[in-house]
Amino acid sequence: MSGDGGDIDNYRDLFLNARPMMDTRAPIEFNKGAFPGAVNLPLMTDSERQKVGLCYKQHGQQAAIELGHRLVNGQTKSDRIGAWADFARANPDGCLYCFRGGLRSQIAQQWLKTEAGIAYPRVAGGYKAMRSFLMETIDSAVAQCGFVVIGGMTGTGKTDVIVQLHHGLDLEGHANHRGSSFGKRATDQPSGIDFENRLAIDVLRKRANGIEQFVLEDESRLIGRCALPLQLYQSMQDFPMVWLEDSLEGRVGRILRDYVVQLEADYRAMHGEAGFALFKEHLLQAMNKLLKRLGGERHQRMLAMLQAALAEQERSGAVELHRGWIEGLLLEYYDPIYAYQRESKASRIEFAGEQQAVLAYLNERSAAKLKA
Repeated sequence: MSGDGGDIDNYRDLFLNARPMMDTRAPIEFNKGAFPGAVNLPLMTDSERQKVGLCYKQHGQQAAIELGHRLVNGQTKSDRIGAWADFARANPDGCLYCFRGGLRSQIAQQWLKTEAGIAYPRVAGGYKAMRSFLMETIDSAVAQCGFVVIGGMTGTGKTDVIVQLHHGLDLEGHANHRGSSFGKRATDQPSGIDFENRLAIDVLRKRANGIEQFVLEDESRLIGRCALPLQLYQSMQDFPMVWLEDSLEGRVGRILRDYVVQLEADYRAMHGEAGFALFKEHLLQAMNKLLKRLGGERHQRMLAMLQAALAEQERSGAVELHRGWIEGLLLEYYDPIYAYQRESKASRIEFAGEQQAVLAYLNERSAAKLKA
């Protein structure tokens, strides 16, 4: 390693050990996609980057570099180096990077050394190389590992099973969305790139712990606005399946817990007094998204039940009236769809049962594959 901190190209080590990362890209780049825990301490602001980029196109690299030095100078330069130095001192095992491991990270590394006396490593290849490594991690897992998907009617608790398995991949957790029309949470979803990065790091760490058999939920390509990596999604259509079953009463109760009681609490925790109004707006919007699929009469009937349940909940805190529209949607809308799906996927279903039986089966299946 050279005196300026040197380069790091062991991306596997960076992600397995959650090495602290300082991202010197502009905020607009960072917000499109970043790595979990990375801190954005840019060399240039968005407007500065835009000016330098325009100069590069019109006058070439040297002119652009000179403009960059004029824009980031004096107190501005001192402030940015001070922020980098604070990060480096707080995270001595960390590193810095830019988009391709080029000029921006080289300048940040050089200034840290000459102005703050700190030799700090940078990532060779930068964000682009690390991102490629993570996408290859997912693709290689699909090619090399065994997978089984959990299917089942709405409300059977597929995610409840996934999170109890040491070899489960919680796609909805990484996407921060429950995957249905009503699946939006009180907190925002990550960007599509952030979702893929989180999933890849989860796969990488599990494989590093010896896991080569994975369980995931049978999902559509989109979980909210997050798209599953294409190779994984395409392969999911052929993976063996386990079908999770539960009574109608159990399913209604679980949906009431997750989509009403817990979601209201989340909105109130996030937004205080305004929380209930936002929670109410969310449920009404989700119901209205189903207008075309339900048809006018059914939609009006379900909407009226939902509005009555929300009014009672707001008045007294009671949530039992929500069971009416939940049961109606299950019986009249979701169940026929999933019944058709089960029939179309019947040849792939290798086991069916309720939660404890499915958990036992999947754990036994994993142990058997490991011995084999």
